[in-house]
Amino acid sequence: MRKLNKINELLEIPREVVSKVPKITVTSFDEVLIENFKGILEYEDFFVRISTHIGNININGFNLKLSQMTEDDILVSGKIENLDFESKRGDAS
Repeated sequence: MRKLNKINELLEIPREVVSKVPKITVTSFDEVLIENFKGILEYEDFFVRISTHIGNININGFNLKLSQMTEDDILVSGKIENLDFESKRGDAS
């Protein structure tokens, strides 16, 4: 595993590409892109809870929609009020 980490560093491969760590991109107050997600736990027009390999991501707001979704990525749009994170127990990362 250490050799792979060294190779990835030398090649400058982003961490989220070689692991299951989510990458979260917030665009303005109206879009959140989450890469490397596992599933949707809750979906309302005011609250979305998304499962990742290291915990859950909670999105609160108004008129929230799942605008785009692929096997690995999900785009939530609407008026984003806040994000919060619930890490899995025992995960220090």
